[in-house]
Amino acid sequence: MGWEALEQWGEDVARIKPLTGGVANDVWSVRVQGRLAVGRLGARSDADLAWETELLQHLDREGLAVPVPIPTTDGRLFADGLVLMTYMEGGPPETEADWRRVADTVRELHRLTLGWPQRPGWRSSTDLLHAETGTRIDLCRMPPEGVARCRAAWARLVGRQTCVVHGDTNPRNIRMTADRVALIDWDESHVDVPDLDLVLPRNAAGLDDGAHDIAAQAAAAWHAAVCWDDDYSKKRLAEVRAV
Repeated sequence: MGWEALEQWGEDVARIKPLTGGVANDVWSVRVQGRLAVGRLGARSDADLAWETELLQHLDREGLAVPVPIPTTDGRLFADGLVLMTYMEGGPPETEADWRRVADTVRELHRLTLGWPQRPGWRSSTDLLHAETGTRIDLCRMPPEGVARCRAAWARLVGRQTCVVHGDTNPRNIRMTADRVALIDWDESHVDVPDLDLVLPRNAAGLDDGAHDIAAQAAAAWHAAVCWDDDYSKKRLAEVRAV
């Protein structure tokens, strides 16, 4: 149906301009009910979108700053692949203190989602020790030697507690103000080991050398696999040590 689905949010809704940064989705600023919002149109299944929108509602209720789904006129949180969410003001982290605030926020996300069910169709990093595919990951497309290196990195995470990870805590997906840190773009969020979110600039999460090495190797392997095979994924795979 495409952007025609906007009409399901009422008559007072319109697209304004496209927003950069999305890869898998068409993302625009939108005006709905007199306020600025973000519209995201993609090919995710209804089960996938239900998981994400329910997660965002939960995190909002618990006090985490996240984009909140805006319901259609009949109360649905998405329609025909389209989701409308509140617009989050702010800028990216810049200082070491900023990144420490980001680390605190990410750890709060992890605390609030212990035991959360897996996103439909996804696999965690440790699931991929035995599975070949999961949503955007298809290990059969990677060279066997690269798969062996990724799995060796993920094997070091076995036995860890799992929770929701944001999955892409780069500066573009963080909106900071003086009094809060907001995480946006939850397209890569899923249930996994929290280490994957804690490889932050300047080691803002305060990991010791051993923990940082485990997390950095596992995260590099994950980003190599989920993006394979563009230049970025090949760069990330080069960071993963040979077996």
